[in-house]
Amino acid sequence: MTRPAQCLLVLYTGGTIGMQLGDQGLTPATGFEARMRDRQARDGQRLPSWYFRELLPPIDSASMNQRNWLEMAASIREEVDAGRCDGVLLLHGTDTLAYSAAALSFLLLGLPVPVLLTGSMRPAGTPDSDAWANLFGAMQALHQGLEPGVQVYFHGKLMHGARLTKLGAAELDAFAVLPRPRTGPRAPAIAPALDYHQPRRPVSLAVLPLYPGIQAAQVQALLDSGVRGLVLECYGSGTGPADDTALLATLTAARQRGVVLVAISQCPQGHVEFGIYAAGSQLAATGLVSAGGMTREAALGKLFALLGAGLDQAQVEHWFALDLCGERAD
Repeated sequence: MTRPAQCLLVLYTGGTIGMQLGDQGLTPATGFEARMRDRQARDGQRLPSWYFRELLPPIDSASMNQRNWLEMAASIREEVDAGRCDGVLLLHGTDTLAYSAAALSFLLLGLPVPVLLTGSMRPAGTPDSDAWANLFGAMQALHQGLEPGVQVYFHGKLMHGARLTKLGAAELDAFAVLPRPRTGPRAPAIAPALDYHQPRRPVSLAVLPLYPGIQAAQVQALLDSGVRGLVLECYGSGTGPADDTALLATLTAARQRGVVLVAISQCPQGHVEFGIYAAGSQLAATGLVSAGGMTREAALGKLFALLGAGLDQAQVEHWFALDLCGERAD
């Protein structure tokens, strides 16, 4: 249900938007609340009531990890369950913003209020910065009313949190939702084991692109590192070196010992449909679960949320194959 947000939590994690110039270049900085209030007053911005909370220390989002995701989710859950806010604005660095938006989309399933992420490509206060336009634009979007769920506001666009990809490192219009076939079956309901109240823990995951010349021994070394889930980036519609019996045997053995294997397409607008080519069918026979049209960010975040909830291999594979929040079905 769409409803205007009257009181917002602004959750600050660091990132370019609040960085200051130091001896070694731009670095995350505290004190952003005062800068926000000063700029709001100078611009005469009419915004909903808001209060500020920061996760310390502020970080460059290149350092983002699973524990940061869990801390963000816990902070949001605490404030929402206490009834202190009816909308959340999360300020985040752009390097891993798409990863965090995807992870939070699955960590916060069932949250009754909208969560909106934004950041900037240039620090607030620098010439031609996009910081204030993104920040105040996001706050206005929340005030006008959004559906519960996780979205991203950037360069004047609202984008689905579990479909987002960063396309540029310098352009202000750095993010987009690329057109991908999204036709997967939907979950009939969100199970209690997937609800935003469900505790999660860090879990060892890996992402591996297939490439010409990849060797079974290399894949085996990665799997032997203790990963519990692997996102395999396949060619095209889900193909790979299906004539490499050693590679296929390595993947089969990994799944038999409990590793969850999921497949995405390397193509920016691709999707996995194993049955089109024999090479895809042979890969699927190892136990790979198709991610359909999901992005790398969404597949990794979803795998983390499912395995981190303590689900067993069969449960993870079941829920991964279903659309939970629009990540694999329109």
